[in-house]
This record gives sequence, C-alpha cells and structure tokens, in this order.
Amino acid sequence: MKLLKEFKEFAVKGNMMDMAIGIIIGASFNKVIDVLAKQVILPPLSLLSDGVNFESRKLILRDEVADATGTVTISEVAVAYGKLIEVFLDFLIIGFTIFIVVKFMNRLRNKAQDTDDVTVVTPKDIQLLSDLKDLMQEQNRLLKSNVSN
Repeated sequence: MKLLKEFKEFAVKGNMMDMAIGIIIGASFNKVIDVLAKQVILPPLSLLSDGVNFESRKLILRDEVADATGTVTISEVAVAYGKLIEVFLDFLIIGFTIFIVVKFMNRLRNKAQDTDDVTVVTPKDIQLLSDLKDLMQEQNRLLKSNVSN
C-alpha cells in the first residue's frame, strides 16, 4: 500500500506528467533534428565536398570475393567513417540546438524571477521571498540604528 501511495503522490505532484511531456517532446525534437541534419545541412556539405555522400563513405579493408557463379564467398570488411561523420554532425546540431533552447529558457526564468521587472509577472513564491528579504533588511537597519543610539 505504501508503494501505491508513493506512486499517487508522484503522479499528482506532476512529476510523471512533466516526464511524459519531456519524453514526447524529446522524441519529436529528435525527428526535427534528424531532418535538419540529413536534409538541410548535409546536402550543402556534400555539394562543397564535390558531391561526396557522407553516408556511403567507407574505408575498405578487404574487398568482397565472389566465385565464378557470382556468389559472394567472402564478405567485404570496411570502416564506415561516413556514417560516423553524419552521426557526429547530428550530435553537434542537437547539442547546439539544446544549448540555444536552454539559454532562451534560462533568460525567461531569470526575467520572471526578477522582482524589479514589472513587464513580467513574478511568481508568488519569488515575490514572497523578495518581500521577506526586504522586511529583514528593514529590521536589520532599525536594529543597527537602535544599537548606535
């Protein structure tokens, strides 16, 4: 029963919903980045590199061997470095895009937490903490003035 109660608290607090939303958005974001890398960024790079298709680039260590009938008897052994280049570019694009999104979100969060900024509504918990800080500073100022007199 304790496990059920803990799960209920977890689900009600929103952690589960936040996690589900994050996973769904992450999966969609991955598709967007995949298309961005393969359909937008890699074709101009291929054009700049004289039409090289990165995905098919490989270093052949051993050619395949076929017998007289054309049946492959020994498979080709190759290092597919083109796929590595493609995956590395995907990684760089994803990393840079996430960096930009997090930077934008941090800017919005910092703006929302700034109690002096009247253009954005400050969350109540931040406002209460700011009011408490101001009251404590006023109290300290009053105490210092009483001690000095």
